[in-house]
Amino acid sequence: MHAYDEIMLPVLETFVSIQGESTHAGRQCFFIRFAACNLRCNYCDTAYAWDASAAAMRSIAELLALVRASGQPLVELTGGEPLLQPELPVLAQALLEAGCEVLLETNGSLPVDAMPPGVKKIVDVKLPSSGMDEHNDIDNYSRLGPDDELKFVTGDRTDFDWALAWIKRYRLRELKIPLVFSPVYGAVEPAELARWVIDSGMPELRMQIQMHKVMWHPDRRGV
Repeated sequence: MHAYDEIMLPVLETFVSIQGESTHAGRQCFFIRFAACNLRCNYCDTAYAWDASAAAMRSIAELLALVRASGQPLVELTGGEPLLQPELPVLAQALLEAGCEVLLETNGSLPVDAMPPGVKKIVDVKLPSSGMDEHNDIDNYSRLGPDDELKFVTGDRTDFDWALAWIKRYRLRELKIPLVFSPVYGAVEPAELARWVIDSGMPELRMQIQMHKVMWHPDRRGV
């Protein structure tokens, strides 16, 4: 039996969709969503992933087969919080060796340095409206490379001003990576956030909206 048949991970769902956020928005992607999360953000849109008991144990070999069958070369590891899974780096390396482009979407509270080189990390900076801003792992910023990015999900003007101060405090502009702002769905109008970004005096800031919530019902799963 191959080792990949023996290594199991708790997977909540797998599906092919359009990447709805980050600098990869608009791309076709195979998603692997893991169950369980160590945070409880006030605006979480995947709270159904908090329950680890809802997951099915899937082997790395099975997940590789699903990716191959999908025909999609772009794969995102998401959650919940995928870094809670100790075997995640093994899966990521297997996907890279299979020729996949691998994205990791993480809440920014856990170290990202266990992931193998080549994984593109999308790391949240939790802002006050999330209720989880005390959990940001600032050491992660020194672990990021040119293919990674930071994401700021913004719920109000206080969040935005806090984010600007955070960027200055930790000199995040010097990382030369995308600093991507998006509005909490239903809390901030995209045009309002766009104006804050334009008026910030920081041309490095980028703006996005969650495309999948525009294309489909915001509560729909598997898209």
